[in-house]
Amino acid sequence: MEENVKNQLDQLNMAIDSKIEKSNKEVHNATIIKASELLKDEVSLVNKNLNERLDAMEIANKKQFNSNKKMSFKGALNEAIQNGAIEGIAKGNSRSASFEIKADMTIAADFTGEVIPADRVAGYKFDPTRPVHIRQLLAMGSTQSDVVRFVKESGYTNGAAIAAEGATLAQSDFDMTASDANVRKIGTYFRISEEMLADTPQLTSYLSARAPEKLLEVEDTQILSGTGANSQLKGIMTDAAAFAAGSFADTVESANDFDVIVASLNQLALANYNADCILLNPTDFHKILLLKDTTNNYIKDQVYGGLQPSFMGVKVVLNTSIAAGSFLIGNFAVGTQLWVRDGVNVEFFREDGTNVRDGFVTVRVSERVALTNYLPNAFVTGTFAVGRAALETP
Repeated sequence: MEENVKNQLDQLNMAIDSKIEKSNKEVHNATIIKASELLKDEVSLVNKNLNERLDAMEIANKKQFNSNKKMSFKGALNEAIQNGAIEGIAKGNSRSASFEIKADMTIAADFTGEVIPADRVAGYKFDPTRPVHIRQLLAMGSTQSDVVRFVKESGYTNGAAIAAEGATLAQSDFDMTASDANVRKIGTYFRISEEMLADTPQLTSYLSARAPEKLLEVEDTQILSGTGANSQLKGIMTDAAAFAAGSFADTVESANDFDVIVASLNQLALANYNADCILLNPTDFHKILLLKDTTNNYIKDQVYGGLQPSFMGVKVVLNTSIAAGSFLIGNFAVGTQLWVRDGVNVEFFREDGTNVRDGFVTVRVSERVALTNYLPNAFVTGTFAVGRAALETP
């Protein structure tokens, strides 16, 4: 009896296990099928969206291409007809047709203001300054006074001579003269709005660099040709010895500008000075380079040496502060000196006039200097025209 019951229970358990296993398989299969269906739907949706986006991009690209494509009126008309602009009339479905062919738009005709932003280059562009200023050729000094005084020999009587034994020696005399050079101011100013300084990049640095260079150009002119009157410096050319042909007068056939320079160097040598600089306007320098000898060869090959221009071994400096047609040759190192009381300053002031009320800033650029021309005979100046005429044979 017990054995029979046990067998029946085992059979019942097996039947239950079989049903459970079958049910699990059915659930698993149903889940896989459902997941597959969901995944398929998702993939189908993504594919559909992707195709729609690609179609939209293709249409947009075609529109952009067509909008950028330039064609004649005839080409635009043919394209419109091919796209079915008059298809309704051709098939008898319509009694009229219309379409628009747009003319090309131009920036000049259709854009007002800065519609297309410009690419802006940083900084400020301006012509270069002089590569050399006259002060760079001179000895420099500093002073705390408003007058620089120096003593120079104004006359000398040389009584030196051979004397016999017991004879009285001859007397020599010399005169000394004190000369004054007054400190002079060179300067200028600007008035600039506060907004301009705040809103314009690099304007402050531009003014700080550009304005002193312009001031030094005025200084160049004063050092060379200041008259000494009306608060001007007394320039080197004002004090320098005038060109004198000396023994070369009326002796040079077809005299040219280079001949004038050679005669000037001789004039300095006769006064016991060795020139260390020849100052020329660029035009005169390049005219000399174009001079040719009787065999049509450039004479510059005989007198011009090295990267630094030089004539007969003397340095040549080009500067536009000396007028074309004029020259200055001399020993700049010993003949003169520039004294600086106040160096080149760039200053900004708000408290000036009505600046506070008007919203302006004043920019001042100034210096105070003096020039002492110790030895006028250390320089020779003149014009090439006068020099050529003095050298030319009658």
